[in-house]
Amino acid sequence: MTSATVTATPATRQGRPGFGLLGPRHDRHILPADQLGALSLPLGDDGVVAGVDAEGQPAVLGFFRPSQLDVVVIGSVWTAQVLALRTAGTGARVAVETARPQAWTGLAQAAGGGQQCMTVHDVKQVGPQGPSVSSPVLVVRDCGMRPPRSRLAAGPWQSVLTLLPFLGPTAPRLLANAGLVGIQRVSPEEAQVLSGILRLPRAETESLSSLGDNMMLWCTSQHQKFVMLQPTDVETGLLGTPRRMD
Repeated sequence: MTSATVTATPATRQGRPGFGLLGPRHDRHILPADQLGALSLPLGDDGVVAGVDAEGQPAVLGFFRPSQLDVVVIGSVWTAQVLALRTAGTGARVAVETARPQAWTGLAQAAGGGQQCMTVHDVKQVGPQGPSVSSPVLVVRDCGMRPPRSRLAAGPWQSVLTLLPFLGPTAPRLLANAGLVGIQRVSPEEAQVLSGILRLPRAETESLSSLGDNMMLWCTSQHQKFVMLQPTDVETGLLGTPRRMD
């Protein structure tokens, strides 16, 4: 299996939609030079950790920005739930629009630790969420292979993650409009369709049909990266082990 190398320089880091969006900057802290050797800090971009890349480094997804980000995940509800849970863990609110509320209700009750950070709604019943820079919102649309068009108006600091179990008739439109796409294992035929829409390199295309249950290919318009999703003990206790099929 191969992995595309994504190189970030100071001039390009903010131009990589989906990968490591730079978050709000705060006042600088001053430390004498002779004390720098005592520091050992995990430095990285603000966002949601989707797993680790081929080098063992955290792969961070920057979901929130001043303009809406549309995300498509081709995979299992397990994967969407892990991403939703981790997004809630960053302090964002999560609204789930789903045709199978029984799959999400338990997670929503457990996610907030007493705080209502995740809500579950029937299809087409999600109202305005009031996202802001201090209270961003992820809307998860788990509506099957033929999700209806969303009635929710686009807005800043709001991201919409549409979950597709397989490629369906609406997939080309959704993928063409997405700023970020995550792909679990698909059939060779689906891999060829995705390659044409997303302009994937040959090596990445051929790998898509043999990915393990905990592997994903994350794509933007210019970058691709294979990521291994490693659930925590808490996530495994709530959701079970990684899987492609639900």
